[in-house]
Amino acid sequence: MQSVKDILKKFNPLEDRYISREFQTFAIYLSKRLHDEKRKGLYMRLSKTVPRPILEKALRFVIDSNARNKAALFMWKLKQLNAFSSPKVHKVPKDHKD
Repeated sequence: MQSVKDILKKFNPLEDRYISREFQTFAIYLSKRLHDEKRKGLYMRLSKTVPRPILEKALRFVIDSNARNKAALFMWKLKQLNAFSSPKVHKVPKDHKD
């Protein structure tokens, strides 16, 4: 655990002023590890909506690879891990009447 003194030493008010929540910090970390800092907003959304263990598993997969486009491989792995699947909705057959 870092002390407040250590965190304040590393704080840059010009770059870090919009980071106020933990998921935002993780999103910045993702964008830097994937060499895709242009799409920080995408990683903000992912880190807010996708469970952390899934993101970490995909990141470990990408970091261990020798891919040229780590961001694309990360998105592919998330899709493979069903990170984007919505909850199943039970559909009622058309001929069914209540």
